[in-house]
Amino acid sequence: MRVQQQDLLQPTEQKVKMIASAEMLFIFLAIISVAMNLRAPLTSVGPLVAEIRTSLGISSLAAGFLTTLPLLAFAVLSPFAPKLARRFGMETTLFFASIILTAGIFLRMIAGTGTLFTGTLFIGLGIAFGNVLIPGLIKSSFPNHIGVVTGIYAVSMNLCAAIASGLSVPVSAKLGWNGSLGYWGFISLAAILVLLPRVKLRRGEAASATAGQPTANLMKSRLAWNVTVFMGLQSLMFYTIVAWLPEILKEQGVTASAAGWILSLMQFALIPFTFIIPVIAGKMKSQIPLVWATAALFILGTLGILTGIGGTALMPVWAVLIGIGGGSAFSLAMMFFNLRTRSPQEASELSGMAQSFGYLLAATGPALFGIFHDATGSWTLPLWMLLVVSFIILITGLVSGQNRQVQ
Repeated sequence: MRVQQQDLLQPTEQKVKMIASAEMLFIFLAIISVAMNLRAPLTSVGPLVAEIRTSLGISSLAAGFLTTLPLLAFAVLSPFAPKLARRFGMETTLFFASIILTAGIFLRMIAGTGTLFTGTLFIGLGIAFGNVLIPGLIKSSFPNHIGVVTGIYAVSMNLCAAIASGLSVPVSAKLGWNGSLGYWGFISLAAILVLLPRVKLRRGEAASATAGQPTANLMKSRLAWNVTVFMGLQSLMFYTIVAWLPEILKEQGVTASAAGWILSLMQFALIPFTFIIPVIAGKMKSQIPLVWATAALFILGTLGILTGIGGTALMPVWAVLIGIGGGSAFSLAMMFFNLRTRSPQEASELSGMAQSFGYLLAATGPALFGIFHDATGSWTLPLWMLLVVSFIILITGLVSGQNRQVQ
């Protein structure tokens, strides 16, 4: 009789396992599809800055604001993302964020200053939710594989970012700068299609899995603030370089197309490290050695561009060093959200805080870079600014990398 009962239970157990496996697969695909759209709509702008400025007659400051505006959106909306996710579910929140993002990308296809900046704002709104919620989704869905899944997530994001940078100028030659900024909208539709079944499953449900779990008072946590500054400054480095590196290189004699591909090369170079670093960091009690290596890469790469050692021939090398440093810094920031917290909800809260204040800090980078250049007529002072930022990244990273959790 017991044997018959076991035989009857086996198909049920197999179905449960199959459903659980399918569930994890859908969540994994959702993470990847959202990741593909978190940087590409922004990195595609840098190589086209000069063309956009000429076409619309805007200043360097206004052009820098094309990168600053999404960062401001990140800063304003990031604290609200965990709250909305608790009420509607992470996947549902990400679904509607992807719709807003896609609308912004297509809006930028309409040539005009107003539509360009409005579309860019929508893009910032959509990306803000993905930035904040993905770390918590990884911690809750893949608690035993945080490093590996974070690495795959980071690789997907940066691979698409690199492709977008490299294709901007060639696509612009065929479709114009507005067409070049808009074609990525078809890629972001993939995120909507992948998330749609998850929205149907979660309809009417509240994200109550983490309800009632205690969370630390992050605003009073020294560790949380160091993670926040680390997150903000590594973003400042990345978005400033993405916005202005092609212009710096062109002033040194590099062609527009080559400058775009050097920016793309920088992002391709960081891709292996965005996978390797989370895996290594997840196996280490303290991530301080990785922080030292990251800061050293930022400093060496920035010094190389500043001093011009080796001329234009070595510019790709310095760009690659900065790129690897950026990939490492970003991956460490994502891991800090999970390694320095006790629960998925706390991870989302720290992610929201770090990306709110952090991106507000990062938003000053591209604009200040443009202001310093316009004021001095040189890239020297702006690059010195990035050197100072690199040293502060080191200091805050040494605190964030310690083996402890927020209290």
